[in-house]
Amino acid sequence: MAATKRKRRGGLAVQAKKPKRNEKDAAPPAKRRITAEEVEEEERDRIPGPVCKGKWKNKERILIFSSRGINFRTRHLMQDLRMLMPHSKADTKMDRKDKLFVINEVCEMKNCNKCIYFEAKKKQDLYMWLSNSPHGPSAKFLVQNIHTLAELKMTGNCLKGSRPLLSFDPAFDELPHYALLKELLIQIFSTPRYHPKSQPFVDHVFTFTILDNRIWFRNFQIIEEDAALVEIGPRFVLNLIKIFQGSFGGPTLYENPHYQSPNMHRRVIRSITAAKYREKQQVKDVQKLRKKEPKTLLPHDPTADVFVTPAEEKPIEIQWVKPEPKVDLKARKKRIYKRQRKMKQRMDSGKKNKSMET
Repeated sequence: MAATKRKRRGGLAVQAKKPKRNEKDAAPPAKRRITAEEVEEEERDRIPGPVCKGKWKNKERILIFSSRGINFRTRHLMQDLRMLMPHSKADTKMDRKDKLFVINEVCEMKNCNKCIYFEAKKKQDLYMWLSNSPHGPSAKFLVQNIHTLAELKMTGNCLKGSRPLLSFDPAFDELPHYALLKELLIQIFSTPRYHPKSQPFVDHVFTFTILDNRIWFRNFQIIEEDAALVEIGPRFVLNLIKIFQGSFGGPTLYENPHYQSPNMHRRVIRSITAAKYREKQQVKDVQKLRKKEPKTLLPHDPTADVFVTPAEEKPIEIQWVKPEPKVDLKARKKRIYKRQRKMKQRMDSGKKNKSMET
């Protein structure tokens, strides 16, 4: 029986329309083969896309936020990291009075399993926490020599949201604490494949280099022509303080013996300047004491006058006549000028009297 369609208002049943046959189905079988062969040839000549559509399996999400009291440079650095990492999320600033264990709850609320937390102290020192929430491990760093994208003004430029290559120094594989940090950095900074917000291109490189017991971060663009590298930014230096077993706490796995706190560094600088000032004052006091001391008379050295040749003695002349006084030319000129003034005054007074009489 043919399928029937029922009307809503209780009318008679209407026979359903048969589906239209496709042109390809209506065509004869010889023509169908020809079209299939043409399609295969077209598919052979077609250039495949850059990346095939796949499934997003690595669900890494990074929470990037900070505490209150950060300066403008830290805020710009945080925005640059969010722009370079499309799998990151943002949150409001955390109060400095709250304990760091609260961040694990914030990560759980935001559905994030990694966290980059910037902690500011004294409005001049910046600390960075890298944590695997909620089980750990976590690492605390002192951030130094920050240069943001807007500050550097580099010539390089990369696609926003593209996936980066991660380049690590061979020194990361030599020591166990650096190997742990390498795994933590790979999980945080690598953009997951097939992420919805990422682009299917690889055009920049994140480099992590160990120098002077610090980790130096750089971002380079890959130029297509000759595969050369051009720095884009941002750049900063991470000075490792401690590695903890848990997330934002727990037993200490490693403590950096070369680390010097910023307070101690500023104290050393102040002590050096104070020592210089003290040394200058001591030199001035010694000079004053030397001036006050009586001069010591050295005994006459008989060998000092060996090469001294005595001068010829001139005969003494006795002057019997008083010498004539020297003529003062300036006084004589003054006298002449006085006489001339008096003569002029007399002549002027005589002329006035004659004019009055007439």
